[in-house]
Amino acid sequence: FKVLVADKISATGVELLKSKSQFEVVEAYGSSHEKICQLVADADALIVRSETTVNAAVIAAAQKLKIVGRAGVGVDNIDLEASTSRGIVVVNTPAGNSIAAAELTILHVLAAFRPIVQAHASMKDGKWDRKLFSGYELKGKTISVLGYGRIGREVGIRAQAFGMKVLAYDPYLTSAKAKSLDVTSVTLTEAFQQADIITVHMPLTEETKYMIDEKAFEVMKKGVRIVNVARGGIINETALLAAVDSGKVAAAGLDVFEQEPLAADSPLRKRNNILLTPHLGASTGEAQESVGIEVAELITEALIDGVIRNAVNLPSVDAATLKSLKPFLSLGHKLGGFLQQMAPQSIHELKIIYQGKIQSLQTEFVSRSIQSGFLSKISSDANDVNAPKKMLELGVALTISKVSEECEFTDLISLEGYRDGALVASVSGTIFGRSYTPRIVSISGFSIEVPLENAFYLITNSRDKPGLTGAVGTILGTHSVNIA
Repeated sequence: FKVLVADKISATGVELLKSKSQFEVVEAYGSSHEKICQLVADADALIVRSETTVNAAVIAAAQKLKIVGRAGVGVDNIDLEASTSRGIVVVNTPAGNSIAAAELTILHVLAAFRPIVQAHASMKDGKWDRKLFSGYELKGKTISVLGYGRIGREVGIRAQAFGMKVLAYDPYLTSAKAKSLDVTSVTLTEAFQQADIITVHMPLTEETKYMIDEKAFEVMKKGVRIVNVARGGIINETALLAAVDSGKVAAAGLDVFEQEPLAADSPLRKRNNILLTPHLGASTGEAQESVGIEVAELITEALIDGVIRNAVNLPSVDAATLKSLKPFLSLGHKLGGFLQQMAPQSIHELKIIYQGKIQSLQTEFVSRSIQSGFLSKISSDANDVNAPKKMLELGVALTISKVSEECEFTDLISLEGYRDGALVASVSGTIFGRSYTPRIVSISGFSIEVPLENAFYLITNSRDKPGLTGAVGTILGTHSVNIA
């Protein structure tokens, strides 16, 4: 496997890759976009940080690429849609820089309440202005943490240590989990209204772009503080400047910006109560070492072991789960291909029904394998990554259900194809014995037992008539087709 390391990661991470005899490691730090397009043409894996942009042109040039590893959290510099369409897995390293980003956030929080940076500059100018730089304590203040994932939780822990009340806004945070973390789960509006300081820890998406804008500032307390060490574009910088100038925002700390590097003449540089740092969230020795090692491990596990962790465009799976799923992945892929060939015409809906013990497994992978199998005769580059997207492009809706009622098999997967609301094809299968042999157990509602092997199957709808099977056998025999 050729592994292209486009941006510099820790030496330990590079050495880990080079220690694998299966890998040819190419280091191309500082390469131009054109050079990256040339080098990636025959690469199996690509590793980047934030310097290299993996756009549609890079993806188009990468004919063999299987995985893109981002040494860091944000994947703004990677075209996820193009990657997914090509069936390329994108992984990141969210845990590696969590502590570094959380600690930088707290530094900005402290600086927003205690003007130590301004006091330092005054001292360097030879002044002694004690009264001018009076601040406020963190104890008793309310902090709203927007996004309570890995980094948000680390910020919450440190804020609690200062005696702050922590409000958490996160659509995926359950009330029970919030209670166990000793934080208060709130709506976005409540987070804006009640906070003395707001910190941002969310990815930049269509939903989060300009999440903090003019309307958001209007409902905040006068004198609120704002800190963003996540992604530029979540805060509308023009709206922030207006809020700072009006006194609504007393201080702000920004490590990320809508455009990076920040322009030399940016008005953000001209406000003394806006503390700026040049995207230093992951810039600690420990974080750099950690994300470099982690991305190398992710690439190794994916290419050599087939294990996907920390995927952005595919569910992650560990080695133990993959082992338990493997027989069903094979069964699902074959059933999907079987159904597609059975259907007399294109279908509008594919129903996947799980029964038995398989319901307790991570069936999303099996569902992807079924869709990949369905597309195997239709698309030459379909795989588990891009199959759901390709199915949607074909106009095939997907319905997945888990049925608790008993069936005669330990595990059963049933597929149904519908066109204009009418059932046009169906097949069910299971796995048999210790060898986990995939078998069909039902076709179009008829019970049957057929091993799903690499063979040809002739399926016909016929009347139960004496001599018909013999006649069909004779016709096949005259054409040298053996019947097993």
